[in-house]
Amino acid sequence: MKQKTENYQLHIDGDRQYLTFPGLDEFRELRHAFTTRHGGVSSGFVSTWNFGEPEFDSEENILRNFEILAEVMGTTADKMVLTYQTHTVNIMKVTKDDAGRGVTRPWGYTDVDGLVTDEKDLTIVTTHADCNSVFFYDPIKKVIGLAHSGWKGTLGGISREMVDIMTREYGCDPKDIIAGTGPALCKDCFEVDADVEEAFMAADPEYSQFIETRGVKYHIDLKAIIRHDLMKKGLKEENLMDMELCTKCEKDNFFSHRGHKGKRGLMVAAMRLVE
Repeated sequence: MKQKTENYQLHIDGDRQYLTFPGLDEFRELRHAFTTRHGGVSSGFVSTWNFGEPEFDSEENILRNFEILAEVMGTTADKMVLTYQTHTVNIMKVTKDDAGRGVTRPWGYTDVDGLVTDEKDLTIVTTHADCNSVFFYDPIKKVIGLAHSGWKGTLGGISREMVDIMTREYGCDPKDIIAGTGPALCKDCFEVDADVEEAFMAADPEYSQFIETRGVKYHIDLKAIIRHDLMKKGLKEENLMDMELCTKCEKDNFFSHRGHKGKRGLMVAAMRLVE
């Protein structure tokens, strides 16, 4: 993996390695990151920067890994809010009353795959190991959002739902929203059976342009579908970014559920508005 391209910047701080979007780095009021598997304290096949899968790791290690992330983000772990992901399209508005949920104190909710806020000094976090992370930022209204978008979330339209919530709840204009997808399965690595292909075609026949038949299997470009959906919601093409990194192709740098055959940890996407 290169250290810098037009699509991403790899930051190396001691053992810590994480990615940012050059297009978001220019905003001084915003901090964001997508972690690699390098920089934490975990061992074994979840080494080293693991943020979940407690059956494979200790709670102490996972908490310490969040504390390391907090240092990167310029905050503390008790000011973070974590999704409780079950492949839904549910998005929760979070405030400072939610600080620490899922990290330093119990969630208090379930079935949340997206977070959105305009609160400063509150870090929102989603977890990933092949599924797309979708970053959202409105630099006019100063609103941030993160979505966990696997194939079910993409099919259900969680990114579309995020735009709707940002518009409805915060007065955002879709033309102002910047969005980007982090490392996730590429089209070549996302191979599915006919039932999944049929579900996408039933949802939107236009998705056919992002689906390729290879023998009895189908390959779907989820990133392209997310991009297509966001443009239909009014986002400008020039405001859409993609790190263009595949978790399975780069499994030495990322945890990949498919690439590591289920024996893997979790990475995170994180965003914070600076106080």
